[in-house]
Amino acid sequence: MTAARAAVEILKREGVSNAFGVPGAAINPFYAALKASGGVHHTLARHVEGASHMAEGYTRARPGNIGVCIGTSGPAGTDMITGLYSAIADSVPILCITGQAPTAVLHKEDFQAVDIASIAAPVTKAATTVLEAAQVPGVFQRAFHLMRSGRPGPVLIDLPIDVQLTEIEFDPDLYEPLPVHKPAATRKQIERAVEMLNVSERPLLVAGGGVINADASELLVEFAEMTGVPVVPTLMGWGIIADDHELNAGMVGLQTSHRYGNANFLESDYVLGIGNRWANRHTGKLDVYTRGRTFVHVDIEPTQLGKIFAPDLGIASDAKAALELFVEVARELKAAGRLKDRSEWAASTQERRATLQRRTHFDNVPLKPQRVYEEMNRAFGPETRYVTTIGLSQIAGAQMLHVYRPRHWINCGQAGPLGWTIPAALGVATADPDGSVVALSGDYDFQFMLEELAVGAQHRIPYVHVLVNNSYLGLIRQAQRNFGIDFQVNLEFENLNSPELGVYGVDHVKVVEGLGCKAIRVTEPDQLLPAFEEAKKLAAEFRVPVVVEAILERVTNIAMSGTDIASVNEFEDIATEPAHAPTAIRPLAAS
Repeated sequence: MTAARAAVEILKREGVSNAFGVPGAAINPFYAALKASGGVHHTLARHVEGASHMAEGYTRARPGNIGVCIGTSGPAGTDMITGLYSAIADSVPILCITGQAPTAVLHKEDFQAVDIASIAAPVTKAATTVLEAAQVPGVFQRAFHLMRSGRPGPVLIDLPIDVQLTEIEFDPDLYEPLPVHKPAATRKQIERAVEMLNVSERPLLVAGGGVINADASELLVEFAEMTGVPVVPTLMGWGIIADDHELNAGMVGLQTSHRYGNANFLESDYVLGIGNRWANRHTGKLDVYTRGRTFVHVDIEPTQLGKIFAPDLGIASDAKAALELFVEVARELKAAGRLKDRSEWAASTQERRATLQRRTHFDNVPLKPQRVYEEMNRAFGPETRYVTTIGLSQIAGAQMLHVYRPRHWINCGQAGPLGWTIPAALGVATADPDGSVVALSGDYDFQFMLEELAVGAQHRIPYVHVLVNNSYLGLIRQAQRNFGIDFQVNLEFENLNSPELGVYGVDHVKVVEGLGCKAIRVTEPDQLLPAFEEAKKLAAEFRVPVVVEAILERVTNIAMSGTDIASVNEFEDIATEPAHAPTAIRPLAAS
């Protein structure tokens, strides 16, 4: 068979059932093999970067998924770079496959011939241009081994067109995936970590995205419940422990944090981080974050230990392997009556939760964004998978929405590229076609890859997209306050074709409808909940993306700090009575 056909057969035997991409001359042999072989559903994107983000969303929706992105030579590969960067930054395995000019002309400035392997190398676990057709099976086998072993991440395989077309000897029935390698903690290491926990007075678990990658959320909750230790999920780990769990101590950080989360952390004296990377927007200034605390750090990547600050104990281990031992050791200590009673400490974290809240209920017109998230909490239940990337919309959403399950907050963390949300949501909805998928964007994120909505219309991929529109680069405008400027962040203009919008410029409803989807515009707070309910019905009926656009006040400053977790600036009035935060997990109590 051709090397291209062998590659497709390997994809299927590695568990691939869906791919996203855009065909072109240099990858057409691979597409011919894809069609002839069958068994892999392909979604045609409108932009190759969009396809790469779809692949990431697809991976992150289900344990074991690996999203595949396919493109032709030259600019298709360079379009994938942002997707590869996003994936490696958040430890997400995706496989990008590119076509390439014939091997004989690679160094002759041939049409769309570019050294994509060298360009992609810094943002992949491996990037290879295959020059010998007989190596194709081995390169693909190694790719899946690398993506799944150690810290997960993306791989790019570049296939010259003559290599794709060359016939090789390959028997798919003899193919077997390589065994996956993941470091595992030792019993002695876990015993030491638990000893350190046991002598502390106010311990916390910090649960990162590595716990979700390892499909170990249930183990972490079991360990927390057995020891009585409250849990701080990171932004990438949100959903590991349900927001309404009595041991959920809230999120910590400069931006995507809860008032009670930061307060709880500042009271702690021992922190066990599992599968997290101490991201700077979580920690803020390290002297404030670390002062007076003992740290144990468990991470699958040995070089991650000590990268941000030196822990008192570092353990290189897959989160699941470590948590299995944590549960085992804790169970033995509990049976022997040697675990401390943490009930008073845990209760104090919930007392802060019931007193330190932000206000969400406002009746203003134009809308205040806080009210949008309040109504989202009413409309979208625990089964909802939220998808979002960066901006004030994401920051405020993380402060005010509720998440109850792992893989139900799918957020581009470290890279944060605008435009990620629409294609990622399409990837998530492809992986979970009968699920409740809700995307969240500001107007600029929404406009970056708006064309991908047509993919949802063409392929009948339904989800609800909440678009909060203030016609501003809101996060950058807020950051520019420190420089005394408001410069090149204003998106307002009077649309000649839609004068009813005033200065809000782009008529998103017309554009969305022009792309074959449904859209609802909301201008008053009482319209929000009915619009969300209608959007769910429209998505179910027409099987297309449905956008709910909320017209916001032009300027809202969302709570955040530029320095440390002890000095978050609350720009709005905080909640002082239960009616100020009616959808809070715990009703507001007197402080």
